Amino acid sequence: MLTLLKLLKDGRFHSGQALGAALGVSRSAVWKQLQHLEADLNLSIHKVRGRGYQLATPLELLEQEQLDSSPWPVLIHHSLDSTNAEALRAIDRGAAAPFVVTAERQTAGRGRRGRKWVSPFAENIYYSLVLRMDGGMRQLEGLSLVVGLAVLSALRGVGITDAGLKWPNDVLVGNKKIAGILLELVGDPADVCHVVLGIGINVNMRLASEVDQAWTSVYLESGHLVNRNALITRLNDSLLEYLKRHATEGFSAIQAQWEQNHLWQGREVSLIAGVHQVDGTVLGIDQQGALRMRVNGEEKVYSGGELSLRLRHDS
Repeated sequence: MLTLLKLLKDGRFHSGQALGAALGVSRSAVWKQLQHLEADLNLSIHKVRGRGYQLATPLELLEQEQLDSSPWPVLIHHSLDSTNAEALRAIDRGAAAPFVVTAERQTAGRGRRGRKWVSPFAENIYYSLVLRMDGGMRQLEGLSLVVGLAVLSALRGVGITDAGLKWPNDVLVGNKKIAGILLELVGDPADVCHVVLGIGINVNMRLASEVDQAWTSVYLESGHLVNRNALITRLNDSLLEYLKRHATEGFSAIQAQWEQNHLWQGREVSLIAGVHQVDGTVLGIDQQGALRMRVNGEEKVYSGGELSLRLRHDS
């Protein structure tokens, strides 16, 4: 099916006879494969008598040769449960970090707090960078916030100038999510461990009725399709720059830049932890990346992977 997709990805009409000849199969076998493509990948294919078959929207697939300039090896998969899950399996198999896992789609993509990350085929970026950490806890301080800055830089590089950050792991345009980050740790964070930097970016997605929160994409913000290979290359370069700075200077050197790009700085918010809620005003972050809030006239600091931040009203 992947070969058939590559033949159809230009969005032009291709006759069943030409597709069959290219694949070395009968026209009826081509028809069956086209039905599988529509059913399995939720693709829309136009069928016109006398003209052949055409993808409703041209596809741009991830291409190994376009990603070979990456500072890390990039592994491209057609379909995965999630890139983070595959990255964790690769660590278990003894794969040497650093490396990147990407996929054309995820069947069980995950966000923070167990939420589903909607992952249609060949529309967005599903990306996990695996790093080995030998420097103890200091190397992990504020790491998800550093990744957020790198993602933000990559998005601004393709013209999404209104994008900003929301503590701790989201990139927004206005109040709509355009990217999310999920970090997972394996090993002893005080000694030697591996960290998986999972990144999802809505790139060319236009419709997604199953998303349960306000969202947008690079396409919806810019009005044109974006080359995902080029955006991954830009993301790689941005991550390399920010991770090097974080490793050599620590998070405190990046703290002010993060606060400058925090969309909810000074806003009235509710911090949710399970059934508990704390209302206050965002003051910023500390040198470890924890959230600083004014609560009942006092400054308090909060951190933890299960915390969720929401605006109390349009403050």
